[in-house]
Amino acid sequence: MIRSVFGASVQGASHIRNGRECQDSLKKVVKDSGAVILSVADGHGSESCPYSKTGSFTAVNVFCKIMGDYLDTYAGQPEMLFTFLKREGDTKIAQEIEAEWKRRILRLHTRCKREIPLNAEGGKDREAVYRLYGSTLLGLVITADFLFAFQLGDGDIVKVSESGVRHVIEADKILGTETYSLSRAEAWKKAITLIRRREENERLPVMYMLSTDGLSNSYKNDGEFQKTCMDYYALLKEHGVKAVSGQLQTWLQETSEMGSGDDITALFFYEAAQGQ
Repeated sequence: MIRSVFGASVQGASHIRNGRECQDSLKKVVKDSGAVILSVADGHGSESCPYSKTGSFTAVNVFCKIMGDYLDTYAGQPEMLFTFLKREGDTKIAQEIEAEWKRRILRLHTRCKREIPLNAEGGKDREAVYRLYGSTLLGLVITADFLFAFQLGDGDIVKVSESGVRHVIEADKILGTETYSLSRAEAWKKAITLIRRREENERLPVMYMLSTDGLSNSYKNDGEFQKTCMDYYALLKEHGVKAVSGQLQTWLQETSEMGSGDDITALFFYEAAQGQ
């Protein structure tokens, strides 16, 4: 069995022209058990969110830390973890992620000696602080037995196999005039999660990809986006992980230049049988 995790973030073409840093972040963790944790976040990057790069960086670290701790707690008990995530994924897990992100953001803001605005009553306006760091969050946990997906805000989590492309979480459930954000009050209520068992005889190779909306927005419709996902899958099968990962940053930069102009991040998990 060959299992690989790789990804890249690129500064959007429009951000390069305007002198704005890349607001995206990614993180990957491979546990000793073989479980994989993937996370991608997209800082809002607007004038009202000047520290959103820090927000996205904090978001991916929070997701990986919380999910890693649960994998450790339930080590050797996959059924118990599956049951817990199925019952608590979009409530307790989402609440923990929001609370820990906001705790870290407030601590970072204070350490940097940045001003904390006052609310109408003259107290510290923590909500105003969180808005300065606004970010989305995508996460995926893949074990031998199941996968758990988490989404708050825009972006895509897809599975690609010989059967085609499937959105793990349907994007149209969360899209609107403005994306959801970790910075909002009770952000956890906007989180969408999914847990499902992996097929015992899952046909390989299989590819999972997490990507910020700069990628899908570079195509005129979801069909064109899915075609690109299939192209990456075909390249992995034909040329291997090393060749694709070596060119990924260049390809994403070209996609941004010809498409959305936004930052783009893509994080891949690829699993194939020996010899595939």
